[in-house]
Parts: sequence; structure tokens; C-alpha cells
Amino acid sequence: MNEPSSYEPPKVWKWVSESGGTFANINRPIAGPTHDKELPVGEHPIQLYSLGTPNGVKVTVLLEELLALGHSGAEYDAWLIRIGDGDQFGSGFVSANPNSKIPAMMDHSTTPPTRVFESGAILLYLAEKFGALMPSDAAQRAECLSWLFWQMGSAPYLGGGFGHFYAYAPFKIEYAIDRYAMEVKRQLDVLDRHLADNQYMCGAEYTIADIAIWPWYGAVVANKAYEAAEFLDAQSYTHVVRWAGEIAKREAVRRGRMVNRTSGPLDKQLHERHDAGDFDTKTQDKVEGEAT
Repeated sequence: MNEPSSYEPPKVWKWVSESGGTFANINRPIAGPTHDKELPVGEHPIQLYSLGTPNGVKVTVLLEELLALGHSGAEYDAWLIRIGDGDQFGSGFVSANPNSKIPAMMDHSTTPPTRVFESGAILLYLAEKFGALMPSDAAQRAECLSWLFWQMGSAPYLGGGFGHFYAYAPFKIEYAIDRYAMEVKRQLDVLDRHLADNQYMCGAEYTIADIAIWPWYGAVVANKAYEAAEFLDAQSYTHVVRWAGEIAKREAVRRGRMVNRTSGPLDKQLHERHDAGDFDTKTQDKVEGEAT
């Protein structure tokens, strides 16, 4: 390993300047709003404020799965929150999520409307609200919740740890990349061993545990996150690859991945979603085509 540069932490850390790297312009050591901006409200019960990151995709996939199952109360408006522009620091968004992270959701079917933030909490709230994609058996429910919270605790090592230092940091740090690559590979091995004996995370039943884990780890093995599949030897986790491929083929998953997406092919980007017909008429290729 290369000799690290010398750094002696000060007795008290102070925020002097941006740290550099991708997303440095939105990182700050304080909470609260930076500007006044109310959130828009559409006509449906569920109002989602999000972006097509893995955490955002969890919720849009679940909503599309609920609609596919016939739960009309899961109809929703999805509003785009551009985190690179600091939309998450607007006063309205901070009221919906004091942590200023996407996704945030308001359920207007209750009086007053119910706010829910943190993607895992939103998945659990919606699964319980509609009685779907969550096992009813007590032991299987416990299994599902265990894997849901496994994802919530593990993904920061994949995203904020490995992803940051491998893809987004202003310079490469061997120790940091090695440290987090080791942990991500351990996590992939945990999944691979479990999926060797199970079709889905909770056996034969597709649940919110799969919906939570897939946008993160499915993206890694499909080389759609950090362009690191080769580096992590992701294809060696054959059971994860099989599971990820099966989920990717689901129609609701395909639709959910498009919502609030601002990168990739234009025909796969639906910046805002207010009606099921938007998938046919409002994708970005059509929007930009109308503007020319």
C-alpha cells in the first residue's frame, strides 16, 4: 500500500471550504432550509418528492407494484427534486424531511396529511397501508424486516463509502477504496449465500425487502453503479446476478426506474409522473422533441 500523506486532525474541526469531488457543493455541516420554496401538490393521495437515485427508485418501484396489484389508492404524483441544485434545502422540503434527503412523501389521504421520510420507512408505511408485499406470517414478517433494515444499515458502506471514494472523491485514496471494497464484497457474499437457497430475499415471496435491496446491489452487479462491476468481480456472485436479473424484468420495476430519472437514455427518463399515461407521452425524448 502506498504511504499515506501526513494529516494531523485539529482539536476542533471547522468547516473552512468545500471538500472537493462530486456533490461537494451541496455538502454542509448544518441542517435547515437555505431558501423559501413551497412544495407543489398534485391531485393524487400520495405526493412523492424525489430523484431517481437508488433510494428514490425503491419508492417508485413499490408504488408501481402496488398499482399493478390493483391498489388504486397508491396513485401518486412524483415531483423532481434536483439535489445538485439544492432543492432539498427549500423550506417546503425541509418541512417534509428535516434531514434534507430524498425521498420524502406526503400522504394526503389522512387529515392532516402524514409525512414520511427515509426510504425504508416509506416502504414499510406503504406496505402496511395497503397490506401488500409484506408477509403476513409473523416469522416471515420478521425475516422481511430484518433484510429491510440490513439494507438500510449496509448501503451507506456501498454508497457513501465505496461509491464516494471509488467514483466521486477528488483523488484516489488506496486505503479508503480497499477498506470499503472489502466491505461491499462481504455484503455481496452475504446476499449470494442467502440467495443460493432462496428465490427472493424472503424465500418464494417477492417483498419490500427485495424492493429495498435491488436498486443498490442489483445496480452494482449490472454495472450500473460506479462502473465498478469488474473491479468488484460482481459476476462471481452468481445468485445475486440471477436474482437481480429476474427483478429487472418486472414491468413495475421498469416503470419505477424511469420515474424522476435525469440520466441515461432520454426515453427512460420520466422527470415527473402524474398519471400512468405519462410513461407513454411525457418521457424526456418526447418532451425535448416537442420543444424543438
